[in-house]
Amino acid sequence: MTTPDRKPFTGVLFDMDGLLVDSEPLWHVAEMDVLGGLGVPLSIDEARATKGMFANEVVAFWFQRYPWTGASIDEVAVTVTDRAGDLIEERGELLPGVLELIGLVAESGMKSAVASSSHYRLIHRVLKHFGIADHFELVHSAEDEPFGKPHPGVFISAAQRLGLAPRHCLVLEDSPAGVLAGKAASMTVVAVPADSERSRPEIALADVVLDSLIELDAGLLAKLSGGKGTHPLG
Repeated sequence: MTTPDRKPFTGVLFDMDGLLVDSEPLWHVAEMDVLGGLGVPLSIDEARATKGMFANEVVAFWFQRYPWTGASIDEVAVTVTDRAGDLIEERGELLPGVLELIGLVAESGMKSAVASSSHYRLIHRVLKHFGIADHFELVHSAEDEPFGKPHPGVFISAAQRLGLAPRHCLVLEDSPAGVLAGKAASMTVVAVPADSERSRPEIALADVVLDSLIELDAGLLAKLSGGKGTHPLG
């Protein structure tokens, strides 16, 4: 972990898919269902290659390789997003430690936001479904940005909308693209990657890598922000 001088965090920016909710495998299913129907021979491993990207960018990525006729890229992206939403409501669960961490952030007085590559239609749907929408002061989507992750725009804009300096924000991410975006935004990044992605070089750029959000307690938050916490960072 890097150890530059820091001031206490004033805000926490949460990714959604794969960080708050175990939705990444369901996204892959949605992409294979919808894109497969358009003739894209998409496998699970290939779907993982675009993890963290904005849905329209994912669809455009595959259209360039396997162009189809009929539905536009934007229309297909909405169809994939809605299919993912259906699957998340049917099978998705909040990941371990999410509710505890949301409570800890609220108790600390820090502002919080969801900064996601998903469309607003899905972010609001998922947060409402799991009953956590009211816990975040802001929702910001890469839908409002020229580029999705790994471009830092979604995080920088979220911090600006909260009235916070990027260097005082903590980013929580699971994807390599998200880690790159958070570091490019000059923010402290905690990565909670899937086992299949722990060895990716981008993940190593995070300030700390955890197995679960359960590990992100008050002590570790204090350590990361330059306080006197006692959590071992290893």
